[in-house]
Amino acid sequence: MEESLGGVAEKRLYDAAAVGDTKSLHELLKEDPLLLERVSFTSPNKTPLHVATMKGHLAFVQEILNHNPQIAEELDAQQSSPLHIASAKGYLEIVRKLLSAAPDMCLSRDCQGRNPLHLAAMKGHIEVLAELIRAAPVAAREKVDRGLILLHLCVKHYQLDALKILLPNLNEFLNAKDDDGETILHMAVRDKQTEIIEYLVGNTKIDVNAKNSNGQTAINILKQSQPEERNLRIRSILRLKRWNYNKTQTQRVNWLTKKGDAIMVMAVLIATMTFQAGVNPAGGIWQDNLTQDLHGNPAIKPHRAGEAIMAYNHPEAYKNFIRSNTIAFVSSVTTILLLISGLPFRGRLFMWILMVIMWLTVTSLSVSYAISVVVVTPKYDGESLVRVLKNGLGVWFGVMGILLLGNRLRQLERLLKEKGLTEWPPRRCKNIAEVKNTSQEIV
Repeated sequence: MEESLGGVAEKRLYDAAAVGDTKSLHELLKEDPLLLERVSFTSPNKTPLHVATMKGHLAFVQEILNHNPQIAEELDAQQSSPLHIASAKGYLEIVRKLLSAAPDMCLSRDCQGRNPLHLAAMKGHIEVLAELIRAAPVAAREKVDRGLILLHLCVKHYQLDALKILLPNLNEFLNAKDDDGETILHMAVRDKQTEIIEYLVGNTKIDVNAKNSNGQTAINILKQSQPEERNLRIRSILRLKRWNYNKTQTQRVNWLTKKGDAIMVMAVLIATMTFQAGVNPAGGIWQDNLTQDLHGNPAIKPHRAGEAIMAYNHPEAYKNFIRSNTIAFVSSVTTILLLISGLPFRGRLFMWILMVIMWLTVTSLSVSYAISVVVVTPKYDGESLVRVLKNGLGVWFGVMGILLLGNRLRQLERLLKEKGLTEWPPRRCKNIAEVKNTSQEIV
């Protein structure tokens, strides 16, 4: 008899969930406070929360969560949670209630490996998608069958607005490939989605030259399709993007070539200067041989022709001079060898490394100059000269530090732009009204 009464109560609960009758829910829970807990364990398929969510009964969902928030984590026979259903249906307020009760369900996957964000993207529910991304940005990076990510799903299901919501958060996956090696541009061209192609080409850094597993670019795929008017439009869009890309690459190569030429001239000049300074240091070299003391005069030490006078008169200064001069010489010669080696050093990072080496070279050359000037300057001018040199070297190292910091900041800025983080702090989602206005303008 108790089992029969329990079955009747459960049926009444499901009937109330189907029509959103909160009054009946209160009466049932007053009669049996553990009804929801029992149903969540005995239900072979969907819980009353699943049913109420599917029908969009917000008030009923709220009442169930107030009495038993753990029921939001229950799955049906298809491994779908109530959040999956609300996301697929586009019920924004219900999604918010379910997220407050069980935020981790954003990572839950149904029997087809899809989380709630995947379903929202496939259906184009941009408000729900934005809410889910704010709650669990990690879930936006999950893949589904055949290596498809959220961006692929948006293109596959013709959801341009959803794509616009996702790109600021997934810009690093813009050129990501599925298991067939295809990017979202390959997919859009294959399905002739002109609006999405225009948006990708005109507003992102999509790689039009990316190849799939068969070695085909987006243009190659277009050539294989039947000729029609849309093909001409798509072809012109892709060719314009490729022309701009090639133009950018040409400008980049020209920039690198000019930088390389300037560094080569500087390296050759410094190598010549340091070589001359090494074989003929400041103060000159001895012109004669002297194998023993001259009449016991300590001022004239034994020496041989061709040896540096600085090494005898200022031995410590000479050691420092040789060190700095050798660093400058070796650095400049190394730079010359790297530039004429023929190796494919075309990246900005390589050019930046060369510039750092040249900064080291120029700094070492400056130290050699300072030592040489101090050695050949008379003693009565020594103190003022040393003071001037110290101030000059301080300014020099300050300028070097500023230049290094400036280059590092430029690299950081470039990296942030490539990642799509041009705003600080970066916005995680675009304003929904802004996305709608943009899509209306495109249409």
